[in-house]
Amino acid sequence: MSHAFPELIMGGVLLAPFVTYLMTALVVIIMVRPLLHVVGFGKVFSNASVAELSLYVTVLSLLMLLF
Repeated sequence: MSHAFPELIMGGVLLAPFVTYLMTALVVIIMVRPLLHVVGFGKVFSNASVAELSLYVTVLSLLMLLF
């Protein structure tokens, strides 16, 4: 059984679907960051950068599971 993964073509170069997921997750996190700042997301954690990275990985994982 084979899967038909949608590939992104940029300048004649085929990119793996994982690259598309990485870029999509980055766009989602960039859009959500102002909301996280308003609700005080960084104040809840001792290391806000690691918490944001964990959130990015979570969004990336959800994108890979759903699509």
